[in-house]
Amino acid sequence: MTAMLLAAEEGASPLLPNVWEMLITAIGFVILLFIAIKFIVPAFEKVYRDRTEAIEGGLAKAKAAQAEAKAARDEYNQQLESARLEAQKIREEARNEGEKILADFKDRANVESARITENAHKAIEAERAAAVVSLRDEVGTLATQLASKIVGESLNDDARANRVVDRFLEDLETEQGRTGAAR
Repeated sequence: MTAMLLAAEEGASPLLPNVWEMLITAIGFVILLFIAIKFIVPAFEKVYRDRTEAIEGGLAKAKAAQAEAKAARDEYNQQLESARLEAQKIREEARNEGEKILADFKDRANVESARITENAHKAIEAERAAAVVSLRDEVGTLATQLASKIVGESLNDDARANRVVDRFLEDLETEQGRTGAAR
């Protein structure tokens, strides 16, 4: 209060401020405002802009990484499906090839079996024919000896002996044919 009283006595109004104080304060304020606008605000703007760019860049990188990961996953799934289809195709081809090989082996076995059977039949026929010839010779010899003993004369003449043997065998085959037909 004493400052007011002193100011009132000097003729200055306590409600009105001193002009020089206002001018110095205004100049200080303008200088501070100029420094703030010229240096501080641009620094804040730069920091704000850098932060915004970093955040947006991070988001863009995250979206790009996410898209790349999705593309890689899709490609992986596609390759996996392709591998599955190829494996199934290979299994099917192997199964078909196995069936063809098995069928080929069966055909070869059947052909070989038929050939072996045919050769066996031919061998049996040849042995049978050889046995018939051998038996015919032995039976002829035995029949000639027997007939010689029965008749009492020698049948050493080959032509006569052969006729006797042939007749005997024909009679034997005829009788055997009748017995076989009667059964």
